[in-house]
Amino acid sequence: MTDQAASKPQLSFWQIWNMCFGFMGIQFGFELQVSNVSRIFQTLGAEIDEIAILWVAAPLTGLIVQPIIGYMSDKTWTRMGRRRPYFFYGAIFSTLALIVMPNSPTLWIAAGMLWIMDASFNIAMEPFRAFVGDMLPERQRSLGYAMQTFFIGIGASVAAALPWMMTNVFGVANTAAEGIIPDSVVYAFYTGGLILLVCVFWTVFTTKEYSPEELEAYNAAVEESAAKHDGLDITKTRANGTVDAQQHQSGGLLWLAIGLVASLVIFVGGGSYRLHILSGGLAVFGLLRMLAARLKAQGKNDGAVVEIMDDLILMPTIMKQLAVVQFFSWFAMFTMWSFTVPAVTAFHFGSTDPTSTVYNNGADWAGVLNMVRNLVTIGAALVIAGFANRIGRRRLHAGNLLVGGVGLASFFFITDPNLLVVSMGLVGFAWASILSIPYSLLSSAVPHHKMGIYMGVFNFFIVIPQIVAATTLGLVLSELFAGQAIYGLLLAGGSMVIAALMTLRVNAPSEGAPQVR
Repeated sequence: MTDQAASKPQLSFWQIWNMCFGFMGIQFGFELQVSNVSRIFQTLGAEIDEIAILWVAAPLTGLIVQPIIGYMSDKTWTRMGRRRPYFFYGAIFSTLALIVMPNSPTLWIAAGMLWIMDASFNIAMEPFRAFVGDMLPERQRSLGYAMQTFFIGIGASVAAALPWMMTNVFGVANTAAEGIIPDSVVYAFYTGGLILLVCVFWTVFTTKEYSPEELEAYNAAVEESAAKHDGLDITKTRANGTVDAQQHQSGGLLWLAIGLVASLVIFVGGGSYRLHILSGGLAVFGLLRMLAARLKAQGKNDGAVVEIMDDLILMPTIMKQLAVVQFFSWFAMFTMWSFTVPAVTAFHFGSTDPTSTVYNNGADWAGVLNMVRNLVTIGAALVIAGFANRIGRRRLHAGNLLVGGVGLASFFFITDPNLLVVSMGLVGFAWASILSIPYSLLSSAVPHHKMGIYMGVFNFFIVIPQIVAATTLGLVLSELFAGQAIYGLLLAGGSMVIAALMTLRVNAPSEGAPQVR
């Protein structure tokens, strides 16, 4: 089959618009979460050093849900399609979670709702990444991911400012009695739930997916090209048992031992219980590899555990390189989400009392800053789409991350809250790049029929740094910086700069890997 015969047809601008429109709704809900959950936690009584660990629900949920949903969506074919069933049901669950979350009466219920809400977002969101790879030819993927980023920017911009708009445009109160979430936040979540549902349903009912036969025909030559990436055919390697049972068994024992020893050291040394989340994660990874070894020894090579463990070990080189970039990028973003509200309210507005008008004005302003970040993201997405092929995706990504790191660090040096719009605007360039370029690079390096599972595995390197941040940042701030949240944003800036430097080590797919045009 020729490359021309295998190439997917180009989609029109409006077809790409429709297939990406649902992402605006998902991001609407996600931005309400990241902009307001710390505020909700503080309102319900959380201390500064508890906020990061309470946030651990989000990355832990992603670590579990994303690879499973990716694996399942790769295997799903229904009358509704391959990915769209997950959009449909994920949107329903997400809307219900957004309605319940702001009505949480206690801190532990709010923390539990964060688990449920984030799981619901992940059910709908994870297949959207693979959706672009399924539907678009290589030459349109940068446009597709940039379009997703464009809608992310729009949805997140409105969502971030919605509590402020509720108060300043519609006159809804932004203060309440101690332990009560303000009505401005409650109504913002209700509005977000409705918008999420409408946007995702738009994509579900206006986009038709390719059938399995069509995808196989379109991607036959791409599969042949993918066999040459890194000199390794992933599918043939798995079939031939290159990662055999003994490798999983010995590797699993090693990781289990490391996790147990780390837990023992933490316990004997009187370390924080939070660190056991990290050591326990290492032990669980070891147990999963040992389970994969046992299943392989029994000839069961096609289950979710075996495929996910195999594909994790057999990642293409570019995916391993991007994993390092993702680690430092998402460590920075998680830190920003966790500490923007407490940093701005305490450092720039001078209040730590969630019942005070000054605190809530500061929290509303933090939402406006997030709106600015997302508005810049919209414009930056257009720049990325126009210049990615001219400048090179790798260099463009490194530059954007560097600019974002400077923006985050500048929070520490700027005292006028009005000037923070410039700081957060710089972060918008990094955010636009984080949401598009790594996925564009990755989709060019993995086989089409594993697009979902590899997008799920790739998300390991999004959630792992968030778990590391959640378990360590509270300790770092309380022990080294007297619990001052502003230092969290300074650390975030440094992490983003490291990510920029690591990007320069990534080999673009065109560098030594054949591409189908």
